[in-house]
Parts: sequence; structure tokens; C-alpha cells
Amino acid sequence: MSTPLAPARPPRLSLAVRDSWTMVRRNLLHARRYPSLTLNLLLTPIVLLLLFVYIFGGVMSAGMGGDGRSDYIAYIVPGILMMTIGGTVIGTAVSVATDMNEGVIARFRTMAIHRGSVLVGHVVGSVLQCVAGVVLVGAVAVAIGFRSTDATALEWLAAFGLLVMFALALTWIAVGTGLASPNAEAAANGAQPLVLLPLVSSAFIPADSMPGWFRPIAEYQPFTPAIETLRGLLLGTGIGHNGWLAVAWCVVLTALGHRWSTARFARDPQ
Repeated sequence: MSTPLAPARPPRLSLAVRDSWTMVRRNLLHARRYPSLTLNLLLTPIVLLLLFVYIFGGVMSAGMGGDGRSDYIAYIVPGILMMTIGGTVIGTAVSVATDMNEGVIARFRTMAIHRGSVLVGHVVGSVLQCVAGVVLVGAVAVAIGFRSTDATALEWLAAFGLLVMFALALTWIAVGTGLASPNAEAAANGAQPLVLLPLVSSAFIPADSMPGWFRPIAEYQPFTPAIETLRGLLLGTGIGHNGWLAVAWCVVLTALGHRWSTARFARDPQ
């Protein structure tokens, strides 16, 4: 009598996709159940947007040679959108550190799941939250007068692609920060530069108007070329060499963040 055959195992790729999607749903479910952290992080760019437009907008526009508050809205919105991404990924660093501190990731290591799916779940879930946050802040910007009438459909698509690439890059950095942090508070503090760097970029004023000793700090960091590229795409103006610099920064940060995160995740728990 022949022995019944064991059921065939799904292909390795199919298992990886299934486990990764399960982890993505887990992280999105956590974000939905505990929205206070995400909302608090989104509150900062919205408050800054309203503050700079309605309190400082007229003065800032005059100082930049603009015609009024509407010109400054057009200038500031791309920087605020990039700041939104930086603020949102702080929640990812906190979430990863919490999973590490509570032993959740250590338990995932012992389960029969694809190892990479744990990190993929955090990364994809974070990128989706970044996109949702950008849409929310963008809606506020449109409500107070931002318009992108000169941008073509291709430029809109390129702008969306840049936002996703930048969100992916910063998310991998945030995941590495969370894995390397001893607790959630340390992870939040370690990821603070992702919010502070836009403040010393061309988000609020042109880099060439800054003091000579400070200008290199604004020019040679990842946020400035990304903001200038997004500004050019949304307003239908030229982007010059900033487009290549922004893409290069995204690729470098993604590679470094991925290598750092996977190396930390592969370590045995202490």
C-alpha cells in the first residue's frame, strides 16, 4: 500500500510575500489602534505650515521678492511635505524599538516565518503611513491656498515617485535607529535629526540667502536637493542638478539603512 504524499510546500517566494503582507497588516493595524503617535507627529508640520503662512508669510514673501502670502505658500509647501515624511518615520523608529524591547522581534526570530518579512512589514507599513500623512498635509495646504497649476501630469507622477523614494530611504534609517536603541525614548531621540534637518535646509528660505558659513550645511544635506526637486516638479519650474542629487541621496540612504537594519536584526538578542 503506497504512503500518501505530504502536501507540497508553497514556493519560497510565495511564503516570503505571504509573511511580509501579514507583517504589513500587523503594523497598519497597530497604527490604526494607536493613532495618537502618528497624529502628534503630523501635528508639527501642519502647525508650522499655518504658522509660517499666516504669521510670517507676508514678511517672508517680501524678503524673498514675492508678491504676497500666496507666493510664500507655493514656496514652503514642498519643504513641509518632506518634513512630514521625516516626522512620520520617527513613529517607525519608536515602533521597532518597542518590538525589540518587549521581545516581539525575538519571538518572531523563533517562528517559522520568513526572516525578512519582519523588517519588510515595518518598512512598507511606514511608507504607506508617510504617503497618507503627505496627502493629509497636502490637503491642508490646498485648503489654505496652495495651487500647482503649472505642473504637468508627468511632473506630478515624478513628484509622487520622489516622495515615495525619500520615504523609503528615511524609513530604513528609522528602522536601523529603532533596532539599535535600547528603548522607545532613545529611538525617538535618535531619529530627531530627520525632523531637525529640514529646519536647516531650503524649506523655509533659499539656501543662498543664509550666512556664508552656514550655507554649506543647508546645501550639502539630503533634504535640500529633495525639497528643491519637489518644488520644481510641483510648480512646473526647473530642477537643475537637484534631481540627480535627490535620487542619489535616496539610493545611498536606502542602501545604508538597509545594510544597517539587516545587520542589527541578524544579531542574536543579548
